[in-house]
Amino acid sequence: MSYFVKDLVQNEYQKKFAGMTEFVVISTTGVSGVDNNIMRGDLKKEGLRAVVVRNNLMRRVIEEMQLTAASELFDAGQCTVIFGSSASSAAKQAVAWAKKIKIIQLKGAFVDGVVMAGDAGVKAVAAMPTRAEMHGQIAQIALSPGGVIAGCIKTLIDNMEKEAA
Repeated sequence: MSYFVKDLVQNEYQKKFAGMTEFVVISTTGVSGVDNNIMRGDLKKEGLRAVVVRNNLMRRVIEEMQLTAASELFDAGQCTVIFGSSASSAAKQAVAWAKKIKIIQLKGAFVDGVVMAGDAGVKAVAAMPTRAEMHGQIAQIALSPGGVIAGCIKTLIDNMEKEAA
C-alpha cells in the first residue's frame, strides 16, 4: 500500500473514531459475509458500530488520540473495533456474538484508559452495568433513604395518634 493510500485510510480512521474513548477489539477472521452483515445490523440496533481496521494504521490513530495504552490490542491478525454507546454494551454484544459464531475471538477492551486484554477482559467489561443501568442504580440509592425516613415518620405519627386517643 502506498504512503498516499495509507494517509487516506488513516485520515478516514481519524474521522470515524473521533471522540471515541472506550471500545472492544475482536477478530472476525473467517466469519462469513452473511454472519458479518447480520452481526453489524444487530450492533447498529444497539447504537454500536463495527469497523475492521489495519493494525499499524490504527495504532497510529490511537497514539494521535492519546490512547497509547490501547495500541497493544492491535497486534497480529485482523482486528475489528466495536464502539458506540458504551463499552459495556459493546462487550456484551461481542460476548454474545462470540457464543453464536465460535470463530470470533475476543481480543480485549479499552475502558477509562485501562486495557482489559483477552477473552477474560472483554467478559469482565460485559459484566459491568451500562451507563443507563448505573444511573438507575444511583437514583435508586439516592431515593432509598427518603423512603426509609418517610416510613419512620409515618410510624411515629401513627404511634402518637394511638397515644393521643
